[in-house]
Amino acid sequence: MDQRPGNRGEIRDFLASRRAKITPAQAGLPTSARRRVAGLRREEVAVLAGVSTEWYTRLEKGHIGGVSEDVLDAVARALQLDDDERTYLFDLARSSRPASRAPSRRRDVEVPPRVQWLLDTMTMSSAFVRNGRMDVVASNALARALLAPMFDSATVDRRGRPNIARYIFLDLGARDFFVDWDAACVATAALLRAEAGREPRDRALRELVGELSTLSPEFRGRWAAHDVLIRHDGIKRLQHPDVGHLELTFQSLDLPLAGRAVHDLIIYTAEPGTASEDRLKVLASWAATRSRAVEPSGQVGPPR
Repeated sequence: MDQRPGNRGEIRDFLASRRAKITPAQAGLPTSARRRVAGLRREEVAVLAGVSTEWYTRLEKGHIGGVSEDVLDAVARALQLDDDERTYLFDLARSSRPASRAPSRRRDVEVPPRVQWLLDTMTMSSAFVRNGRMDVVASNALARALLAPMFDSATVDRRGRPNIARYIFLDLGARDFFVDWDAACVATAALLRAEAGREPRDRALRELVGELSTLSPEFRGRWAAHDVLIRHDGIKRLQHPDVGHLELTFQSLDLPLAGRAVHDLIIYTAEPGTASEDRLKVLASWAATRSRAVEPSGQVGPPR
């Protein structure tokens, strides 16, 4: 059986985009002033990977399903792929195999109560769980206070569940809330690209990408770049409507669940002794007060 034809275009575009980013000088090859392209030619990648030009050309056309790991490693080295890009290439190869041999896609799973209990104990850190499609599937009170513009956005789904990608690309308020909005766009599209490589049969993910591509020129441009990001940690700067500027450190941790599902636990904290810590404490106090004001019945009552 041949591989699924649907992802040949993804393979072609990804490999071609990585090839275009590397100059002969970066690859240690002789340079010439008479070149039609700045990046590497296919035959140059073939030489670096130790395969024939015909073989690499076939690979770049999307025929990747039966390729050995050793050859994929050689191509990854030739194209100077980083760890995330290499993982994405291997995911594309895995998903290209006949459906009878490829694992079925992960199903959505409920976040178990113990995870929500864990989130609720983290009173001085904003913590939430997102799935690969960037739906926020669980959160603590401080996360809902810190990310209030996203939780209150018209982009939430019918269950009231925010989607980070929809908020960033489809809510104009996100441009003010995320101080580094352009960087957030780049990272978000790259995270979704990596998830598409892992889970090519995820219909909801395809629908999300289609929706964003239709409605957001910014997303279309970022998606076409074929950048890939799996691990996303660092500094997040927010302009909160209530407490002002916040500079926070965020950490992403894998959270394996049932049925092969791997979600991310995202934690936002502030550096001790900073103005951001003081403002985060204000939000934490407000969040705790509001949480105590909710009766077990779900009705809001006076703070105790």
